[in-house]
Amino acid sequence: MSKNTVLGIRRQRPRIGITMRFAEKGDFYLRREYSQAIEALGGIPLLLPLIPQAEFVEQLLDELDGILLPGSDSDVDPLRYSDEPRPNLGRVEPLRDEMDLLMLAGSEQRGMPVLGICFGMQTLNVARGGKLIQDIETEVRHPLAHRQTGSPARRSHFITVEAGSRLITLSGAEKITVNSHHHQSVSKIGENLKITARTSDGVIEAVEDPRANRFVVGVQWHPELGWENDQFSQDIFNAFLAAAAEYREANKHVC
Repeated sequence: MSKNTVLGIRRQRPRIGITMRFAEKGDFYLRREYSQAIEALGGIPLLLPLIPQAEFVEQLLDELDGILLPGSDSDVDPLRYSDEPRPNLGRVEPLRDEMDLLMLAGSEQRGMPVLGICFGMQTLNVARGGKLIQDIETEVRHPLAHRQTGSPARRSHFITVEAGSRLITLSGAEKITVNSHHHQSVSKIGENLKITARTSDGVIEAVEDPRANRFVVGVQWHPELGWENDQFSQDIFNAFLAAAAEYREANKHVC
């Protein structure tokens, strides 16, 4: 019997919109691991082109049950959080910023579940009025190596998870190891977000929306890398997909 079938009745998988990324040569693209994790754990991944037009985004949101904002090789434009560019700012891609921010605005109006990963967490914070550290190596005192080398899935440093957070419920431990592939991070926290994990150098590694009946989680590491062999990564995706399934049932796609 299929994992999406119970007593012969086919369950409807939640539909997860994943915003794509924009290459310098003009292509939309996305690493396969995001879609693979969502599909394997019970969702339908839908890759969203970067067309930041309000009416188009509203129509997309009408068809979705959750939003996954993935990582990116670009940086959020600092003008979007009232800062100016510093020397180690990376490539800025307006299409990516505009699309993610429109998706976040629409998801907030609907109460739709959101999972932000790496760049996606940073965009979530900016959308809520927060700010970013533009370059950890030059702006954080005694920083860890947040751009790891070797295997992308390798867990390279510890994070400390806050008591009472959604993440500590999923991790089952206060101190865990994660992979690390970023040079920016959250500084000033945005509205209706709380810090739920940090590294030993003080860098913020996770945020959550503390409001009741909301699933909005941002993580700075990449749970889509090596998720097959990591229970904590699976549990993050499972919790997100469970929230998306509840949203689907409560709002529109009831069978």
